Amino acid sequence: MFFMNRKKLEIVSAEDAMPGRANANPTAETHFINGNPLSADVPAGMEEAMFGMGCFWGVERMFWKLDGVYSTMVGYAGGHTPNATYQEVCSGQTGHNEVVRVVYDPAVITFDDLLKVFWEGHDPTQGMRQGNDMGTQYRSGIYAYTQAQKEAAATSKAMFAPHLGKAGFGDITTELIDAPTIYFAEDYHQQYLAKNPSGYCGIGGTGVSCPIGTGVPAA
Repeated sequence: MFFMNRKKLEIVSAEDAMPGRANANPTAETHFINGNPLSADVPAGMEEAMFGMGCFWGVERMFWKLDGVYSTMVGYAGGHTPNATYQEVCSGQTGHNEVVRVVYDPAVITFDDLLKVFWEGHDPTQGMRQGNDMGTQYRSGIYAYTQAQKEAAATSKAMFAPHLGKAGFGDITTELIDAPTIYFAEDYHQQYLAKNPSGYCGIGGTGVSCPIGTGVPAA
């Protein structure tokens, strides 16, 4: 059991990862709540962001509630296996993280606003887990689509870390990398907690407030 748990806490190598497949998982075409398209396209005037904060069911709900968010969609990213299934990701043998992609109107909500939700919405110090959910697919991550997003994320991390330390938390383990390909999750995962209001949500923050306003634009 210890061996299995240890392996699930280590990101699998590309050589050992599951091979995947050429075809994408069948998924929803529109957002269950607002009816906007669930696609890789970004409408004119909108921008996109991607976060990993643990089980993506609860994470997605945090973001779809925000004014200025046009669409949210859950998927798998940061690993090696193309078009992985949920079962494959949960095995720890794809390297993917459970992520939420957010399409938003920067005239209404800024990337800094999204970062505040990110930092306060989970515990970014737990490594390959979030609460009782253990595995590489539950790691904390910010996946930047632009250099400005990457710089804003790094600045906010540096600002938040001392506040966490004063509250007794350890070092931040959040990975911050350029946005990888996202493979959209299966239909039933999209807006899961809207379809299943009493469904599982293991996401919880630290109770530590993150300073708002890094002064770095999103693009």
